[in-house]
Amino acid sequence: RLENALFSVGSGSTFAYGVLDTGYRYDLEPEEAIDLGRRAIFHATHRDAFSGGVVRLYWVKEDGWVALPLEDVSELYYQYHPEVKTTTATESPLTFAQA
Repeated sequence: RLENALFSVGSGSTFAYGVLDTGYRYDLEPEEAIDLGRRAIFHATHRDAFSGGVVRLYWVKEDGWVALPLEDVSELYYQYHPEVKTTTATESPLTFAQA
């Protein structure tokens, strides 16, 4: 068995480790740790075509674990990148100057 504070495995793990290495602290509050895990998985799935499109988190505690609700990566994209605006099929993302 391996012992460490955090792990990432799979084809998107290099992307996840970039987020984890930047944001991990030993004294993270549970909500901070959950958000860090969510961000790490989001970046892995967003950048790696083989990682899927769902964030599946488990909060592991001394007395067991809790499965957190699944989250769709495409929805998290707009949460983590609020400057990106969504458009509908009838709207153009391009704007043209009036002459």
